[in-house]
Amino acid sequence: MLPSAESLEGKPVPNVTFKARPDDQWRDLRTDELFKNRTVVVFSLPGAFTPTCSSTHLPRYNELAPVLRSHGVDEVFCISVNDAFVMNQWKAGQDAANITVIPDGNGDFTEGMGMLVDKRELGFGRRSWRYSMLVRDGIIEKIFIEPEREGDPFEVSDADTMLAYLAPDAEVPEPVVMFSRPGCPHCARAKKALREHDIHFTDIPEDGRINTIVLRGVTGRMTWPQVFVGGELIGGADEVQDWLAERSAGQGI
Repeated sequence: MLPSAESLEGKPVPNVTFKARPDDQWRDLRTDELFKNRTVVVFSLPGAFTPTCSSTHLPRYNELAPVLRSHGVDEVFCISVNDAFVMNQWKAGQDAANITVIPDGNGDFTEGMGMLVDKRELGFGRRSWRYSMLVRDGIIEKIFIEPEREGDPFEVSDADTMLAYLAPDAEVPEPVVMFSRPGCPHCARAKKALREHDIHFTDIPEDGRINTIVLRGVTGRMTWPQVFVGGELIGGADEVQDWLAERSAGQGI
């Protein structure tokens, strides 16, 4: 049986050492180093490369991480009972620059949380149950635990639920997509402007399939880049900078 949220809130996170490989070098990361004197959002999931984890759970936290940071969160951690090599490769494939992956390869942290579950029927062995939590100075302030039932429920540990708890009035950003061309100076300028405003975007570069014909078919234009926000075409680099200026003015920045 999983622990209740009430039994965990107000308690310290488990004191363990993670065997990680930041920058492809072995390094021991202790709990105090990660959590002490910091505000951290943690989400934990059954496994890297698994469907819900890859399609929804991690990508949405990566997208909303800048918003969480703007409301006092120092870092967003993804913890899974996988080794460091698997976690690093998964993060690289997910283009999740806003997330710090923490490999709980032996399951010590997950077991200390009471979240280690038997997934042998899937060939997974022992893995983490899906949950998320807000931790301040090593103390669990709030935890969202998925309901204990068959399958892999995903209802309350998502990034939007965490953001709604942390900052109910926060503005949730629209998804931003850029069609770009490698080596294009205007594309580089648009990307730089978006990054300077801490806006997460998905880049779709020109290749054998994404060519000028596709660009014109989707946007009605033939110049690169072309940027969409929430399904609305913003345009090229100059128009992106105008949009960012209007956005900043509206936010009083």
